[in-house]
Amino acid sequence: LADPLRDGVGNGGCGASKVRTPQPVVWAFWHDDTRVAKFLREAVKTTLFLTKWLALAFLLESLMLAWIPAELVTRVLGGTGIVPIGVATLVGVPAYLNGYAALPLVGGLLGQGMAPGAGLAFLVAGGVTSLPAAIAVWALVKRPVFALYIGIALTGSFVSGLLFQLWVSL
Repeated sequence: LADPLRDGVGNGGCGASKVRTPQPVVWAFWHDDTRVAKFLREAVKTTLFLTKWLALAFLLESLMLAWIPAELVTRVLGGTGIVPIGVATLVGVPAYLNGYAALPLVGGLLGQGMAPGAGLAFLVAGGVTSLPAAIAVWALVKRPVFALYIGIALTGSFVSGLLFQLWVSL
């Protein structure tokens, strides 16, 4: 961990420190027509982005509720032991879509009998180790640091799911 970054990474932040010119922050953007136009463009872009992913999430949830038997979900991911939480931690890594699609997906699984701790482990493991997150970390750090990142992510996901399951069962 003494030298975690890959060669060529960390040379001044976003853009490079040589061309950065700090300026004071102006919060009242509505006085500048250019900034108002940019705000409106970004608002539309963000709304479309969220609509797209939420539509996919609810479609997947409805398909899952229609085609995956509740008994299967209950058998694999239900119950109070540590096995459902471990399975959800491992399944959350490749199955994770993104933060917008994961919540309705886990909501549907919880409705079919998934243990609450397993649901939390699925959400945390997928968010930390999803492909976009893992690629971003991989691009910045050396292999041993990346392995540590994955190990801590999976362990933390499992432990958080286990602690949540214990808390819910009290």
